[in-house]
Amino acid sequence: MGLDIGSSAIKLVELKERKAGEFHLQRLGVEPLSPEAIVDGSVMDSALVVDAIHRLNDQTKVKNTNYATSLSGHSVIIKKIQLPAMPREELAESIQWEAEQYIPFDINDVRLDYVVLSEGEASRDQMDVLLVAVKLDKINDYVSVVRQTGKVPSLIDVDAFAVQNCYEVNYDLDSRKTLALVNMGAAVTNINILSRGSTVFWRDISSGGNQFSEALQRDLNLSFEQAESLKRGQQVDRYAPADAKAVLDSVSAEMAGEIRKTFDFYSATSSEGAVDELMLSGGCALTPNLAQVLRERFEVPVEIMNPFRRVRFSDKDFDAAWLESVAPMMAIAVGLAIRKLGD
Repeated sequence: MGLDIGSSAIKLVELKERKAGEFHLQRLGVEPLSPEAIVDGSVMDSALVVDAIHRLNDQTKVKNTNYATSLSGHSVIIKKIQLPAMPREELAESIQWEAEQYIPFDINDVRLDYVVLSEGEASRDQMDVLLVAVKLDKINDYVSVVRQTGKVPSLIDVDAFAVQNCYEVNYDLDSRKTLALVNMGAAVTNINILSRGSTVFWRDISSGGNQFSEALQRDLNLSFEQAESLKRGQQVDRYAPADAKAVLDSVSAEMAGEIRKTFDFYSATSSEGAVDELMLSGGCALTPNLAQVLRERFEVPVEIMNPFRRVRFSDKDFDAAWLESVAPMMAIAVGLAIRKLGD
């Protein structure tokens, strides 16, 4: 089960692989979450989160007990490092000592994992290693809420990589292009840049859909709920969706500025090519005219990801129109549901 615990909603997806690479949608659910439950990616009110997961489990009638979830934000550190070439067994023994040089936390306070990206490509004496470290207290918080629902937290991933898994199952990866996967949630935007067919740069930005809602609240004197409805293109009292365009476009331009800073940093620190295309996902990606503002700002193609593009489903079990309306926010959950124990 892919369980995406976001700051504004929890998403649940179950996929079944009928044959290699062919996934069928079994269960899907979205449950809104109170803004005070998850703040800056940290669980502030576990009871609210546990109750929401319980409701999702009941609605979807899920029987699977193995859940995968994921994390992002300041407690997650991702580094691509170069190490002297060594056997896998030796690397496993020395990785913690090597990691201490790159992790800005006490090494005893984090959980480490790594994967060897290349061996001997640039030099016979060097190997590229992708290193991921997450603070233990954050992992424990997410593990705890899953366990309190009677399920098994079998796997913890990183949001940016879950989105990448989702993309690679649904789209053909063009190794000639540099692609930016931009997953825009309510409070955090995950950026994962792929070049030559593999991931080369990652960054989380502490901004997202909440900025749009806050601007509408402030400029149009709306409640949070009214701002959320208007942001989704619904009529609110005397305000039509067209009345929100100027406010939303202004925030979209600010978001584009933050993404531009990330791209500039990437260009300054990487020998890879400039970004050729943006692929948007996350609930914020549905904000009216956001994709167009980004197209104009970056002058590259901008597309909204469909996490079900190659996932099969039965029209008897899922309403196609509803599925399309929630699809972009399901990218992380789909990417998690693709994972297998031990992979």
